[in-house]
Amino acid sequence: MRTSPPSTSTPTAAQALPTSWPYADSARRYGTVSRVFHWTMALGFAVVFSAAVAHYFAKDGAIDEQLWPWHKPFGALLMLLVVLRAAWALLHANQRPPHISRAAHFGHLALYAMMVAVPFLGLLRQYAQGRAFAPFGIPLMRARPDDKIDWAIALGNLLHGEIGWVLLACVAGHIFMALWHRRSAHENVLPRMIGK
Repeated sequence: MRTSPPSTSTPTAAQALPTSWPYADSARRYGTVSRVFHWTMALGFAVVFSAAVAHYFAKDGAIDEQLWPWHKPFGALLMLLVVLRAAWALLHANQRPPHISRAAHFGHLALYAMMVAVPFLGLLRQYAQGRAFAPFGIPLMRARPDDKIDWAIALGNLLHGEIGWVLLACVAGHIFMALWHRRSAHENVLPRMIGK
């Protein structure tokens, strides 16, 4: 019986799965730093959106009183994380898993744009209102009660919440599509972010 000779081809550096921790990004899956950014931000958005939903549907209720104080601090933290995450993604763009379609590529770009815009507008409005802001006890803005910026307040009032709801819908769509693609072995992207 004839057997095929063993393959002498070896995976490229981008395709190889390193055995040491922390894992680097590769063409097959995201590395340790990318995963920490992704899941830390997922937790942060869960807090921010839970607070927003409770504030919208049950303002001044018990759940709102518990969650709403965390909305702004976690929003500021997410602003920092999304900037760091975007920088990390750009620095490692050539060694990360490719998008499965052009729609997925533009969908991720839209998510990044909104993840920057929503907290930026919130922070802009906070500054324009002249109110002090010290998320997690870290002073970022001092009180300026006599120095308000009306146009920036109006811009924040107009867009912060509205884009935030669009972002929530897109995050839900992102989760749905990740689960939907599990139906296809070729397009199953979830192991890139949770698999070994």
